[in-house]
Amino acid sequence: MATQASATTFLSTPGQGYQDGIGFIQNYFGAPLAMIVIATVFLPIFRQLNVFTAYEYLGQRFDQKTRLLGAGLFLLQRGIGAGITIYAPAIVLSAVLGWRLDVTIVASGALVLLYTAVGGSEAVSVTQKYQFGVIIAGMVAAFGVLITKLPAELTLGDAFTVAGGFGKLKAVDPTLSFAPRYTLWSGLIGGMFLAMSYFGADQSQVQRYLRGASLRESRLGLMFNAVFKIPMQLFILLLGAFIFVFYQFEQPPVFFNQIAWQDAARQGAPEKFRAIENRYAVAQAEKQQDITRWLAAEHSGDPAAAETARTAARAAQTRAEAIRAEAKTALHEADSRAAPTDTDYVFITFILTYLPHGLIGLLVTVFFAATLNSKAAELNALASATTVDFYRHLIRRDADDNRCVAASRWFTAMWGLIAIGFALSITLAENLIQFANIIASIFYPVLLGFFIVAFFCKSVRGTAVFWGAIAAQALTVAIFFWRKAQPDFPVSYLWDNVIGCVACVIFAAAIQATIGRREPAPA
Repeated sequence: MATQASATTFLSTPGQGYQDGIGFIQNYFGAPLAMIVIATVFLPIFRQLNVFTAYEYLGQRFDQKTRLLGAGLFLLQRGIGAGITIYAPAIVLSAVLGWRLDVTIVASGALVLLYTAVGGSEAVSVTQKYQFGVIIAGMVAAFGVLITKLPAELTLGDAFTVAGGFGKLKAVDPTLSFAPRYTLWSGLIGGMFLAMSYFGADQSQVQRYLRGASLRESRLGLMFNAVFKIPMQLFILLLGAFIFVFYQFEQPPVFFNQIAWQDAARQGAPEKFRAIENRYAVAQAEKQQDITRWLAAEHSGDPAAAETARTAARAAQTRAEAIRAEAKTALHEADSRAAPTDTDYVFITFILTYLPHGLIGLLVTVFFAATLNSKAAELNALASATTVDFYRHLIRRDADDNRCVAASRWFTAMWGLIAIGFALSITLAENLIQFANIIASIFYPVLLGFFIVAFFCKSVRGTAVFWGAIAAQALTVAIFFWRKAQPDFPVSYLWDNVIGCVACVIFAAAIQATIGRREPAPA
C-alpha cells in the first residue's frame, strides 16, 4: 500500500474529486479481482523459480529477446512514471516556497535519488513503514479540519446535499458504452487488466512480494490491497468533494495554480486578469446565495422551491466554470508553457490557505513521505531490472554480487536523472493521477500479455510472442495518438488495457500457428 500511495495519490486525487466527483473510484473496481488472480497464478510461479525480476521468468519460459523486450517495456513505462512521481512534490514545494517549478523538480528529485542510491531496497522497505503512518495521520487530520471549517450552520447532511446536487457523489455509472472514461464496466474489466499488469508485471510491485518471507506472507500483502485499496481511494476522493462544498461558501481562486496565474498576469495584461477574477467572484457570490436558498427550502420542506434554487445554483456553477475556462485561455496566451489544468493545486491551495501552520507542516511531510515511498521503490525496481536483465545478462556475465550492487547504485542514479529530465520536459493537459494511468495504459497491456501467454498458451514460443507483442504495442500507441487527435474517440483509455493484452495474446497465437513448431520447446 505504501509503495503505491505516491504523492500523486494524495495531491492529485482530491483535485479529481473536486473537479469531477467521486466517479473516479470506478477505476479501482477491478483491483480486488486482479489481486485474486495474481495471488493464485502469478505469485506461486515467481516464488518457485526464485527470480530477482519478473522478466527473468520470460527468459526461462520463452527466450532472451522476449525477456529483454519485456524488461525494456517496463523500464520505459516506469521511467516515465518516475518522472510523474517527482512532479507531484515539486508542485508542493513550488506552492509553499513560491519557487519556480523547474527548481523544485530538481530539488525534490535529488533528495530521493540520494537516499535510494545509498540505502538500496532496505532503506526503501524500512522507511515506508513510518512514512505510511504519517500519510494516513495527515490525511485524516486534513479531513477533520475541513469538516470544522465548513460554516457552523451547515450540517453534515447539508454538505452531502450540496455535493450530491452538483453531481460530486455519483460513484457508479452503469452506462453500457465504451466512451465514458469511468463506468462500472470499464472499472471492473479495464481496471482489472490495469491492476493485473501493475501488480503482476511491474517490477516495482513484484519485488515487494518476491521479498516476502513466505508465499502466505506475500499473498497476505496482496489481499490487504484487495480489501483496503478501494476504501482508501474513496476517502481521498470524498475529501476532494468536500473541498468543493467548502469552496461554495468561501471564495476560491479563479485558477488554483496561483504562482503561474500571477506570473502570467505580470507578463500579460494585469487589467484583463483582474477583470476575470472580479467576474468570477460575482458568479461565486450569486451561486452562494442560490445554495443558501436551496438549503433553506430543503429544511422548510418545500421541494419545489428547493429544486428551483438548485437549478439556479447549477446555472451559476456553469457560468463560473465558463469564466474559469476563459481564465485558462488567458493564462495560455500570456505563457504558452503554463499547464492548462490546475486540479493538482486544489488540495495544496486549501492546505496553505486554511489549515493551521503545524498541520500545514504535517501535510507537506505527507506529500514528501508519499513521494519517498513510491519514488524509492520505482528507482530501486528500475535499477534491479537494468542490473539483472541487461547489465549481468549482456554486459558483464561474470559479475559477482559486489559488482552488481555497485552497478545497481549507478543505475539508480542514472534513472533518477532521467526521471528528473522527464519531469522538467512535460506540460500536463491532465491531472497527475489520470496522466499516470493513461501512460500506464499504453505499455502495461502488452507487458501483461507476455505473462498471460506464458501461463496459459503453452504451445506459443518466443519468436511468436516477441513479434505479437511488437504488433500489439504498435496498436496501443496508435490508439493513444488517435484518441489524442480526436477528443470524441469512442473508446476510453481504460479499455486500452483489455485491447492491448488481448491483441498480444491473439497476435502471438496467430504468428505461432503461421510459423508452426519450428522453434525448440521451452525448457
